[in-house]
Amino acid sequence: MLRRVEPGQVILYLWQNHHTVVIGRNQNAWKECRCQELEASGGKLARRLSGGGAVYHDLGNLNFTFLAGRDVYDVERQLQVILDAVRSVGIEAEFSGRNDLEVSGRKFSGNAFYLERQAAFHHGTVMVNCDFTKLSRFLQVSSAKMAAKGVESLRARVINLAELNPTLTVAAVQQRIVEHFAAAYSNFQGEIPLLPQGGEFDRLVAKYSSWQWRYGQTPQFAVTFETRFPWGGIELALNLRQGRICEAKIFSDAMDADLVEAMATSLLGVPFTQSAMAQAVADVATDSNSAASIVSDVSDWISCLVL
Repeated sequence: MLRRVEPGQVILYLWQNHHTVVIGRNQNAWKECRCQELEASGGKLARRLSGGGAVYHDLGNLNFTFLAGRDVYDVERQLQVILDAVRSVGIEAEFSGRNDLEVSGRKFSGNAFYLERQAAFHHGTVMVNCDFTKLSRFLQVSSAKMAAKGVESLRARVINLAELNPTLTVAAVQQRIVEHFAAAYSNFQGEIPLLPQGGEFDRLVAKYSSWQWRYGQTPQFAVTFETRFPWGGIELALNLRQGRICEAKIFSDAMDADLVEAMATSLLGVPFTQSAMAQAVADVATDSNSAASIVSDVSDWISCLVL
C-alpha cells in the first residue's frame, strides 16, 4: 500500500492481530519478548519496518495506519483524527511524549513512523479491551524504561479505553475513527478494495514472516554497552578483530530506525577507542535538529565509556 499511495492521497487502514508481540525494527527480539513462551502459547512475533518499542496485540486492540504521499503527510493532523474519535466517546485523550496517546498519564496508544522519499506511513494502537495479563506476561520491559516513566510496572503505565467507558467496543471505536477521518479529509471517497494477492504481495509476506526478519541473527557479541536517553534506550554491541570493530549492532526503541542503523554502520572498521568511535558517530549526517541531538547524545556517551 505504501508503494502504491499517490501524491495528494491519504489512506486509512484499520487492522488487528490476534495474540501477537510486535517489535520495532532495531529491537532485540530476545530482550523485548519472552519469545519461547509466546510461541508455546500459540502466539506470534512480528517485526515492523518502523522504529519504536514493543507492543502486544490481541482482538481487544484496534490498529490504525495512515499511508500518505509526502506532500500531504501530516502527523499532527492524523493524530487529531484518533484523538477526536476517542474524545467523541467522552474520553479526554491527549498526545504525550515522543509517540504516545494518553488519558491522565496512562497510555492507550503507541505510535511509530516510517518515511520514504515519495510516501510515508504513521501507525499505532488503540487499546479498547486488551488482555493486560498477557501483555505483562509476554513483554519484557526494562526496569530503566519503567524508571524513566516514573512507574513501577507496565500494567500501571497503560489503560484500556473500556476502563473509562465500559460500553465501548472495538467496533464502536472503529466507526468513530472512520467518521472523524471522513470529516478531517473533505475529499473522502469511502472504502477501497485491498490489493490483490500474488507477485510483490507474496514476496513481502515471505520476507516479513521469515525467521531472519523477525528474529534475525543475534551473534554473541564480545562487547556490549547499554544506557537510556529521554528519546529511547540503546544497546551497543560490538565484535572486534585486531583492535578494530568488525561487527556493530545498535539495538534501540528510538523512533528514527534509519538513523540508528546509520550510527551502527559508521563504527565498522573503526579502532576500538572512545575517541575514534565517538568521532565516527558524530560524523553521521543528519537532516533535522532532533536527529542531530540523538547523534550528539550517543557520541558523547561513547566518549565516556570505560573500555
